[in-house]
Amino acid sequence: MFVAVGAGLPTFMGIPGETLNGVYSANEFLTRVNLMGAWDFPTNDTPIWRGRKVAVIGGGNVAIDSARSALRLGAENVLLVYRRTEEEMPARNEEVHHAREEGVQFTMLCSPLEVVGKDGWVTGLLATRMELGEPDDSGRRAPMCVLGSEFTLECDTVIMAVGTGANPLIARDAAGLAVTKRGYIEADADGATSIPGVFAGGDIVTGAATVILAMGAGKTAARGMDRWLRAGSPLEPVQG
Repeated sequence: MFVAVGAGLPTFMGIPGETLNGVYSANEFLTRVNLMGAWDFPTNDTPIWRGRKVAVIGGGNVAIDSARSALRLGAENVLLVYRRTEEEMPARNEEVHHAREEGVQFTMLCSPLEVVGKDGWVTGLLATRMELGEPDDSGRRAPMCVLGSEFTLECDTVIMAVGTGANPLIARDAAGLAVTKRGYIEADADGATSIPGVFAGGDIVTGAATVILAMGAGKTAARGMDRWLRAGSPLEPVQG
């Protein structure tokens, strides 16, 4: 068995107001727009809320994709909100360049505190200014809140693009399967897990990464599975 379920569980910030109408995870937003054809609703069945003023939270490639998609859906203003500076953004430089050319506005050194709403719908984003302190565990300078710098950004849509994680069902329901403290499957260089005959690869092992790395993991695991089978693995005959 090869486990390639990815790590697509959306991450939210845990701030007030994230359950308001008009708040999307980037996963849902991009899936609706690109895979389910919401850009052509009602010709396609999947709807999408087309915001006029959109705030995208995050600094990676998914945040850039979300911001540019919101513009192409007809948003008047799209603001990308990131808690560090542009130099620390994990998005590719060319993606940032194209987003700026297309009209995405950038608010750096800024972090949301609360999604503000009225009658169940988003009306704004309460945020605070940030400054960079000493490097954190990743080597990047850690962002810190500037006391008393709170302000409100007007918006009617908020897209959370702050990362994804492993589905907790894996760690809970797969007895004997070793996982990391973040819930990712532990696998060796061949993709073999702690359960004999079970291999894994892609984001569910590495965490969120690229399609290229996931494809490579599949090929590596295929070779590992072939070696395991040729070594005389204890396969049980199929009953039925």
